[in-house]
This record gives sequence, C-alpha cells and structure tokens, in this order.
Amino acid sequence: MQMIIANRLTDGRVVFMDDAGDWVNEIADGLLLVSRQDADEHLSAAQQAVEENRVVDPYLIDVAADAGRRRPVLVRERIRAFGPSVGLVPQSRGVI
Repeated sequence: MQMIIANRLTDGRVVFMDDAGDWVNEIADGLLLVSRQDADEHLSAAQQAVEENRVVDPYLIDVAADAGRRRPVLVRERIRAFGPSVGLVPQSRGVI
C-alpha cells in the first residue's frame, strides 16, 4: 500500500492526499493506494496541486497497516508523519 505525502506551502506542514484530492493533516485521513495505476493517477493530481502552489514535493510512500493503524514503512516517513522520535527536554537554566 502507498500514500502521497507532501508539504503544504502556506505553513510547511506535512500533509497527505485524501480520496477527494484534498490535503489532510492526519495519516489516518489520507488515501491508501493499492494499485500502480491509482498511484500514478493520484500522483499526477498531486503535481497539479504543486502548480497551484498548494503543496510542494509530493511523492509516494509505502505504508503498512498494523492493527488497523497506518504506519509509514521507512523511519524517515514515520518521523514526518508522527513527529520527532525523541522527547524534547527543556534545557536547565544556569547549568553548563
């Protein structure tokens, strides 16, 4: 299975193409593509969104479904979809 991921031009946020050709924030709301033909057609539509200055750099990612939850196969894409893989810890003040 695959999905199309991109960055929204207005705020840089990672977005996923949905079944209506719109861009959604959550991977769970994105369109799953199961055939190469569907992937090619939707990627072409994603390029139209680039020309309309809605998104930048759309591309296909491989996605697995674990217990009904979508998860990008590659770690890089998981970080893009779900955020940093480590917690952000505030720095201590006055400590060198």
